[in-house]
Order: sequence, then C-alpha cells, then structure tokens
Amino acid sequence: MHLSEQEIIRRDNLQKIRELGIDPYPAEKFAVNAHAAQILAEFDAEAGNFQDASLAGRLMMSRVMGKASFAELQDSTGRIQLYIARDEICPGEDKELYNTVFKKLLDIGDFIGVKGHVFTTRTGETTVHVTELKLLSKSLRPLPVVKRDDEGHVFDAFTDPELRYRQRYVDLTVNPEIKQIFLTRSRLITSMRRYFDEQGWLEVETPILQPIHGGAAARPFKTHHNTLDMPLYLRIANELYLKRLIVGGFDGVYEFGKMFRNEGMDRTHNPEFTSMEIYVAYKDYVWMMEMVEECLERVTREVTGGTVVQVGDREIDFAGPYERLTMFEAIERHTGVDISGMDEEALRDLCKKFHIEVDKTMGKGKLIDELFGEKVEDHLIQPTYITDYPIEMTPLAKKHRSSEGLVERFELFVNGKEIANAYSELNDPIDQRQRFEDQLKLKERGDEEAMELDEDFLRALEYGMPPTSGLGIGIDRLTMMLTNQLSIQEVLFFPQMKPERKMEP
Repeated sequence: MHLSEQEIIRRDNLQKIRELGIDPYPAEKFAVNAHAAQILAEFDAEAGNFQDASLAGRLMMSRVMGKASFAELQDSTGRIQLYIARDEICPGEDKELYNTVFKKLLDIGDFIGVKGHVFTTRTGETTVHVTELKLLSKSLRPLPVVKRDDEGHVFDAFTDPELRYRQRYVDLTVNPEIKQIFLTRSRLITSMRRYFDEQGWLEVETPILQPIHGGAAARPFKTHHNTLDMPLYLRIANELYLKRLIVGGFDGVYEFGKMFRNEGMDRTHNPEFTSMEIYVAYKDYVWMMEMVEECLERVTREVTGGTVVQVGDREIDFAGPYERLTMFEAIERHTGVDISGMDEEALRDLCKKFHIEVDKTMGKGKLIDELFGEKVEDHLIQPTYITDYPIEMTPLAKKHRSSEGLVERFELFVNGKEIANAYSELNDPIDQRQRFEDQLKLKERGDEEAMELDEDFLRALEYGMPPTSGLGIGIDRLTMMLTNQLSIQEVLFFPQMKPERKMEP
C-alpha cells in the first residue's frame, strides 16, 4: 500500500500515542449533552447556561500558542471554537503529556470529546473553555484543506464531482453545507408520509426480488437464486404487488422503496432510485390529480417554507392548480402536427422528419414516446399534467371513458422532467391479459423493455379489484427540485459510478 508523507506521519503519531498508554480508539461511550449549533444559538452570558457542556466531533483547526490554544470542533450541526489551557486539562505532572499529545500528535480530522463551560471571547466569539479533552478516534488520512475567509468565500474547495460522489464521507466533512440537501430529502419523505397517514392509507413493503419483472417498461437486473434454482429480477416497480393488496381489501396502500432499472445514466437517471407508489381504491386519475396538487403544495410549504422554489435560473411554483394538456394537444402545440389519427408507419416517418432516431423494434407507443420526449418535455417548466396517453404506451391503465384508443393516465412534468406518473388502474382481467399479450409481441420484435405476462397478477384481478387510482413519484427528482440541484448524483448519498481506477504505486 502506497502511503503519502502525511499518512506516514499520522501512522507514526498513532504509534506514539499508543506508546504513551493512550487508546486511540477507546471502546467506552462519550456522553454528549450539547451541540455546536445549539450552543451558538442559545448561549446567554448573563444567564450562564452551558456551564457543563460536553461535545464531540472532529478537530478541524488548531492554533497552539504556548500554554493556551484555540481550536475548532465540528460536530453534526456545525463548528464551534474551543479554548484549551494546558494547566487546566493537564495539571501538574501531566503538562508534558499535553505538550506531547495536543501539540504534536493530534491531527486535523481526529475525533475528540471535550467538556467545559461556554463563554464569549473579547472579540465576541462564543467559545467552549475546555477542562477535559479525550481522543476518540485517530484519523490516518488528511482531509482536503478547504479555506474560508471571514466573508464566507471558499478557496481550494473539494469540488471535483468524481471525488465528491465516490468519497461522500469526505464531501460531507469538508463541505458540511451538502448535508442540507439530505436533510431536506428526509423532511420531504417525512412530510409526504405524514400526509398519507393522515388520510388513513397504510405504508407497506413489497418484494425487491421478483420472479417476473413488471409494473413498468424497463430493462431489469437479473440474478439467480441457488436454493430455488430460478432466475429472479430486481424490481423495476412495485405496482403489481401493491395492487394485489387492493384486491386483498385495503382501501389505500403506499410504499417508499428502491427500484432498479438496467438503463443508461445521466443527470436525471441512476440505475438505483427511490420511488413512492400509492394505490387508493374507489378513485380515478382525475381525483389523483387533485390529490397530488394538494400533497405537493403542502410538502413544499413544510420543507421550504413556501410554494415557490428556485431551480437553476427559474422559479417553480408548486401551488395548484396545475395546467392540464392531453398528450396529443402537447405534441401539436410544440410541433404543429396532429398525430391523433396516425398509424405506426406515419409516426415513424414523422420521427425521421424531426431527425429522431428510431428502429424497427419500436411500436406505436414507443414512437409517440420518443416524439414527445424530443419535442415537448423541455418546454414543460411549471408543473404540468400531460393526460390521456395512447393505449399502446400504457399496458396497465384503464381505457379512457370517452376517447377511443386512449387510456386514463397522467404524468406530472416539472422543469422539463417527469416526476410523477398515475393511472386509473386497469381492473378488467380479460383486457389486461390482452395487453400483456400485446407486450409479448413487442418483446418478440426485440423490445427489451416490454412487460412480461404475469399469470398470478391476472389471477388476482380475476378475483376482482375495485376501481383504483395509482401514482408513482420519483423522490430523487422531486428532491432535486426542492434543493435546486441539476444533477441526480447531488441528491444521492452514494450514486452509482464506474469502478475506481487503481492508483499506480
């Protein structure tokens, strides 16, 4: 293993600490009763609070000045200054221990625990006057040095995306503002879950390993179970299992879960992503549009304090109602062409006219999807419902109640990206079987994303499923909107990446 000069020095310091009889990785707990942000927000010199404070975190700065030193400790909430006097933390014969350990053997990045009382320095900075200090964990690699001036300007920042995403633990340490993205993500999920729970809907869990990949048009990841000697797939959706639960008698079920699709990667796609899917009995897609508006407006208010969020150079308003366009209306608005009466060959010719790449495996639904994606999506900035899709595009949605050849489906687009997809769910088992069989024909033509025929799901429908509306929301993309991030990698702790290149010795 090749070590840098700094790594060699830190390992040497580690050995010297052990030789002094100090355990650099102690097992006993360190009791914490305060945090940096709490002290900075609540300390009152006149009230004399925080006189027995106990904090733990990383040592991020140290200025040794003879018998006294100043340092900075960073915990999960922020940074705070420490004042350390040698004669107080190492009285009598232990002064030499202080000189050896604190001055020479502690390094930036080490985890320490401190106890003491809080005061305000002559320059007005809230500071912990340390009376006890304990090494909790020795850091053997130096952190990147990120410098900030008094006005908040950052120098030598740790900004390389390749390093930040691969070493998220370093990113979170030296760029602590990144934590706010993930705190917002957590609050988003909590807020949405609370909204569903208030309606009386049940949070459930469904299988991740599935014998048949279904519920969406996507290429799956495939594996093999040795004991059962059968292939299994990482789920591309949890739709068919959730609808089985509606058949079983629940009025409303939802699940936050990971989905896996063996597809391309870009700024809005990761092969592993988080989706929320919900199914509510006795409802339709018109009701679902109203529910989504109410839910997203509430979630946005609770998470950001208002309904308008900044996304790049645009302001997006999540307050309802949202504009509604049928898919054919949207395509005609942005291409000038009415495609409602076109057959497969006419659609193929139109795509070629617009220089959209197509191939022989694409059926009518795929061609319309490509046309919509290339010519319409980028124009849908404010929250917009695209409704009433061609039947070929949506094998699991109910036929439209008044328009032949369409289904009752909507997708919600924001800032040019789809963040939600919903149907009036197909509950006619005979119609559903025919749709599955049509998908098999597409599969025979080479469409790797076509759905399989799921006999057990058809059996469930044959027992009877009430009228139901279902919805899926992409949590990663919604988080991007609410945190003003243009890349999905920024809202995932550990995005998928190519294998790391081995360093040359």
